[in-house]
Amino acid sequence: MNTADRIEIRQGDLTEMDTDAIVNAANNDLQLGGGVAGAIRRKGGPRIQVECDEIGTIPVGGAAITSGGDLKTRHVIHAASMQLGGMTSAHALRSSTALALRIAAQKGLKTIAFPAVGTGIAGFPVPECAEIMLREALRHLHGPTSLEKIYFVLFDDKTRATFEEVFREMQSGRIPAE
Repeated sequence: MNTADRIEIRQGDLTEMDTDAIVNAANNDLQLGGGVAGAIRRKGGPRIQVECDEIGTIPVGGAAITSGGDLKTRHVIHAASMQLGGMTSAHALRSSTALALRIAAQKGLKTIAFPAVGTGIAGFPVPECAEIMLREALRHLHGPTSLEKIYFVLFDDKTRATFEEVFREMQSGRIPAE
């Protein structure tokens, strides 16, 4: 299976994914407030926030793993692309995405699902998010990893279409994949 076949882009509800892990678009205080984090808190129950509180603050650009609480997924990897109430930067998005993938591989996970990290509350542009996250996913899959499938589960049609277009452009070489 080639690397591109191990990435799937779809529209849907990230919190309904039955994968080894889903990724939370987190702040570095690991407070599950609004957006993706709020949906994870509501559907996953209080245990996830309790585990986040036990971890405490992590660096912007970092990531941490908890259980999936009451979700179908077994783990939530919290990719901290911003400070609480702050904005996402390209550097923080790149770093937190790469670290989330590394944590998944270190845990021997086979499937992971990402949202469009930083594009909601944190206001990061969707096309740039797609380019950064897809590039990090491809880079990760080119090395040794336990991950067999990386999903990008996007909330709306416009975001899904943007991720698909960026991925097509990477596969055709119009956008460099490295």
